[in-house]
Amino acid sequence: MDLKFNSSRKYISISIPSKSQAMSPHIKSVDDIIVLGVNLSKFNKPTQFFICVSGVFMFYLIYGYLQELIFSVEGFKPFGWYLTLVQFGFYSIFGLIELQLIQDKRRRIPGKTYMIIAFLTVGTMGLSNTSLGYLNYPTQVIFKCCKLIPVMIGGVFIQGKRYNIADVSAAMCMSLGLIWFTLADSTIAPNFNLTGVVLISLALCADAVIGNVQEKAMKLHNGSNSEMVLYSYSIGFVYILLGLTCTSGLSPAVTFCSKHPVQTYGYAFFFSLTGYFGISFVLALIKIFGALLAVTVTTGRKAMTIVLSFLFFAKPFTFQYVWSGLLVVLGIFLNVYSKNMDKIKLPSLRGLWNKTVEERKTRTLSQTV
Repeated sequence: MDLKFNSSRKYISISIPSKSQAMSPHIKSVDDIIVLGVNLSKFNKPTQFFICVSGVFMFYLIYGYLQELIFSVEGFKPFGWYLTLVQFGFYSIFGLIELQLIQDKRRRIPGKTYMIIAFLTVGTMGLSNTSLGYLNYPTQVIFKCCKLIPVMIGGVFIQGKRYNIADVSAAMCMSLGLIWFTLADSTIAPNFNLTGVVLISLALCADAVIGNVQEKAMKLHNGSNSEMVLYSYSIGFVYILLGLTCTSGLSPAVTFCSKHPVQTYGYAFFFSLTGYFGISFVLALIKIFGALLAVTVTTGRKAMTIVLSFLFFAKPFTFQYVWSGLLVVLGIFLNVYSKNMDKIKLPSLRGLWNKTVEERKTRTLSQTV
């Protein structure tokens, strides 16, 4: 603010700086989207989408491989909740380190919101990890692929969204594919257990809510990805620690893992590191493009994870897996199409019929001439 005095005319002129001049660097950086030290705000939308999708696929494919590798260790299957505790601990450390590298370290999202998000995150990841003790990895992943269904339901009730016929058709295709895949798994899989289906279904419900809550909180309060990861996972770590302590599940898990440190803690470190990098890109997708598109991208990644699981780990196989998987893929396509109807123009049946009639008329006229 500049003050100018003029003794002859006896007036004071006050010049107020513009909004951009008065704004501090910290406030300017509020709208920046930084992932692993890279400011995505400097790129256009297609480039942002390409970077986020590449990060999600690369890190989460490694994440999925390590997750199945950990549960292939003999005797580890009962300790899914302990793996989640270790994972949350690593995520909290990674989030704290990343938060120190950015300028604006203020917490923008309210603590009550983080307590809700942390509870949902614990339900999502804890139940998902635990379900692997009862299900084949591809079955667990195919359930995750159908996260679109509860996300749509959550979008209607939490954010008041409305979906078109293409989205509804996508949800129906995914539901049918999911049922078919589960029936195939129950027929040929020796370790199929209905408990695993219940656990992964509950995890999906929590996941549906968390995507919408995260999207709403990050857009409303303009919170950063590192802030979201640090507070939600550190609070979730406390939740799981209290739960394992109260249920006496902590001591057996620590004893088992101490006997196999490399196969448990070693794998868990890289498992958590790739998962942390992956969740950073997922949060960026949610903030830039919304929860539904983020779910579509992660669903495509999970479909690829299923293929890699059959290639790297021996397990029973039936072609019902292929047909049911194709139904799920069709649902993914319909969902993507519904978000790009203005860019993707599929020909209607009436249009194809009119085109055929016109071609026949043209041929008739040419033959007549």
